[in-house]
Amino acid sequence: MSLTQDQKVEIIKQFGTSEKDTGKSEVQVALYTRRISDLTSHLQEHPKDKHSRRGLLMLVAKRKKILNYLKNVDIERYRKVIGELELRK
Repeated sequence: MSLTQDQKVEIIKQFGTSEKDTGKSEVQVALYTRRISDLTSHLQEHPKDKHSRRGLLMLVAKRKKILNYLKNVDIERYRKVIGELELRK
């Protein structure tokens, strides 16, 4: 359910400028997106797991805040992240 270290490193390499670049907004959004997709699949198998549902809603809210920040600061980076992660239709 949680991300392994290898998966995190792969996402950080894809969206960050270096292997230790975890603070960049794009990296954070990508990590949250991966965790959200994992939790979504978990909740499809276990629909009565209310604690995980709350965690999912909290992750979605955090990702939304970071995306709003990114949209206000640099719209091009925002559009790039949205396109790569396929978040909007």
